Amino acid sequence: MGRAQSLNNLTDQQKGSLLAFVAVMFITPDSLFIRLSNIDTWGLVFYRGIIPFLTVFLGMLLIYKLNFFKIFINSGIHGLIYVITFSITNITFVVSIQNTNVANTLVMIATAPMLSAVLSAIFLKEPTDKKTLISIIITFISVIYIFSDSFKLGNVYGDVLGFVTAIGLAIGAVTIRSAKSKNLVPAAVVGKLFVGTFALFFIESFVLENRDLIIVPLMCILCVAVPFVLVTIAPRFIPAAEVNLFFLLETIIGPIWVWLIIREQPTTETLIGGIVIIITIAIHSFLKLKNS
Repeated sequence: MGRAQSLNNLTDQQKGSLLAFVAVMFITPDSLFIRLSNIDTWGLVFYRGIIPFLTVFLGMLLIYKLNFFKIFINSGIHGLIYVITFSITNITFVVSIQNTNVANTLVMIATAPMLSAVLSAIFLKEPTDKKTLISIIITFISVIYIFSDSFKLGNVYGDVLGFVTAIGLAIGAVTIRSAKSKNLVPAAVVGKLFVGTFALFFIESFVLENRDLIIVPLMCILCVAVPFVLVTIAPRFIPAAEVNLFFLLETIIGPIWVWLIIREQPTTETLIGGIVIIITIAIHSFLKLKNS
């Protein structure tokens, strides 16, 4: 009771920041789990769709009962957009991780805050100041620099999908921001069902063997189900770009997990480009918070 009361005493800024931070902390080992799993790509996509769907859907039914369907229908066009972007990002993230270095995928995702700022300026009429414009330019130059290295290594397919994931995250966050009065968690749940259903057309085997029996369910619940609920709620309290800023933590911590356990090292170009992106966005965020 006391804990619930203390949460109610938090400001919107504190609530949104706490939700986003906890979500990203759960997500950080996700890339490592994907690397450690032995199941084929579409089998992994299937389980990452269907297990979180069943877990969260049952939870939603307990909380909202049949109102779950009413809430989803009332989300309207915002819900439909979120279902589509959420489904795409869930698929492209896994395929990207399996076709390039983990660090490359996560650096691409780190561009999501800048993409959110661009989309917010266009669709939500939230003005883009000079500092944001400069940050966007530096970020995209860094991404091009990383892409140039991937062309040489043949990782460009994975990098492109990582960037598509960032675009999807940005669109999703802006969609939530523009529908603050609507609950889009049911739309995210339906998105997970779409992911699992789509994977059925390509899956080679449903069999989970050896360590996959532990890794896959653990990843699907801790790194997928729990965070996607929190990330869907967070933009109702703070700006979309600010939510995506927390994904910088994954960009830093995710590759560290992978390096510690399986010794996968990012290229020099990825390290340089990633450091420039992280520092740029960190400085930009600090200046924005200072001004506000």
